[in-house]
Amino acid sequence: MGNSRSGAVSKEILEELKMNTKFSETEIVQWYENFKKQCPTGRITRQEFQSIYSKFFPESDANTYAQHVFRSFDTNDDGTLDFKEYIIALHMTSTGKTTRKLEWAFSLFDVDKNGYITKAEVKEICSAIFKLIPKDDIVCLPEDENTAEKRADKLWRFFEKGDNERVAEGEFIHGVLENV
Repeated sequence: MGNSRSGAVSKEILEELKMNTKFSETEIVQWYENFKKQCPTGRITRQEFQSIYSKFFPESDANTYAQHVFRSFDTNDDGTLDFKEYIIALHMTSTGKTTRKLEWAFSLFDVDKNGYITKAEVKEICSAIFKLIPKDDIVCLPEDENTAEKRADKLWRFFEKGDNERVAEGEFIHGVLENV
């Protein structure tokens, strides 16, 4: 109880985050202090995450996409995000290396977490993304990707796979990097 560091980020987590992100010790400590204010339990639930995420898309239905993003960040599958998962996610989606971002993108599409992406999973994520797009903006999309299904079909054709085939993570990353 008398430990003044009881509310501070642990030395182990601090060192791990400094090694695996581009954030400085000062930034990590500041993030932690804000995280603890927002999440006194030290964890963000799926519902809290959806609520936060929805604020970024007030005119859209962000819930489905937020659920997929949450799932991709919840690396230990406990239904919550702890500080470490939160910071790694923040790093990967903002300042991380291209390969790490593609690893995250793959995990977003790998809905069942079996290590492969199927056409059905691509359609599921595209449908969630389309819920984020304001109706007025959908009419401005190219004809071949102005619906979730058309966009999913176009993405799937990119990998030259049949409807019942699947894409592994390495294949996904290589394919995207070769065509950027």
